[in-house]
Amino acid sequence: MTPLRVAFLGNDPWSVAPLEALDASDAIDVALVVTNPPRPAGRGSKLRSTAVADAARASGLPLLETAGVRSGDGFEALAALAPDVIVVVAYGELLTPDVLDLPRLGCVNLHFSLLPRWRGAAPVQRAILEGDATTGVTVMLMDEGLDTGPVFATREEPIGPEDDSGSLGERLAQIGGALLVETLPKVAAGRLEPIAQDHAATTHAAKIRPDERVIHWGMAAVGIEHQVRGLSPVPGARTTFRGETLKVLRARLLEPGYQLDEPVPGSAGIVWHQDGAVVVSTGERALELIDVAPAGRKRMDAAAWARGARIEPGERLGS
Repeated sequence: MTPLRVAFLGNDPWSVAPLEALDASDAIDVALVVTNPPRPAGRGSKLRSTAVADAARASGLPLLETAGVRSGDGFEALAALAPDVIVVVAYGELLTPDVLDLPRLGCVNLHFSLLPRWRGAAPVQRAILEGDATTGVTVMLMDEGLDTGPVFATREEPIGPEDDSGSLGERLAQIGGALLVETLPKVAAGRLEPIAQDHAATTHAAKIRPDERVIHWGMAAVGIEHQVRGLSPVPGARTTFRGETLKVLRARLLEPGYQLDEPVPGSAGIVWHQDGAVVVSTGERALELIDVAPAGRKRMDAAAWARGARIEPGERLGS
């Protein structure tokens, strides 16, 4: 059987595992990888390639770094290739009808949620922020809308209590890669027809706004813990301490009966360093900080940060 001729479009680190899964399959020929050009990043603003470009080079795959495929050299390369299917994973660009019509089997997207729940840019983060118990991946046939096309296959995955968006996203990337490898040959053989989504059940996973990163300590600890996990490791939930930004990257809910030293009425945001733990009062229950990142510093153990900060009684986060 002739391998499926695939063009792969992706930019995100989570695109890498699906790309590697396709490349490892005997049923699939990754004939072209398209990703964004190198961009300034980090200290000194040195040009940095996408994770997809690095992976393609490491595997010896044909690579095109270009700022989109709707026109110019990106479109021309896809048109010249005439792939059987275009596979899109975390690419970040809506495809025009001209692009959608290029491959004989259409354009297939791997999306990191169980569509129609969490259409949009931040499905992994939104699932954790909202306290969902499960999520998953969807392989769908793309149309002109944002994650609106009919669905070929899904695979459900539980969200564990320790999952943050980083760990969950990495796991979904692995699961999604396997599902793509399983699904694409069935599509090519005409053994799998896409099923229309229930558009009435849609929820939207908008990009994370800057104001959503700010921790409001008057909220219940459960909601703050979801916020911390949903935004970790990037962009990170943030608060302030002594006028400086402090990212909270991992936290743990404490039991409702946990006793704080020197409890203070209206004490939301007051931080204690007690019994070797860094504990913050909230609008309901207390939260233990596990990992933090002070302004200009890397992720570190919260207890080590607290020892260095020499927290005084009654000091508060968020002010």
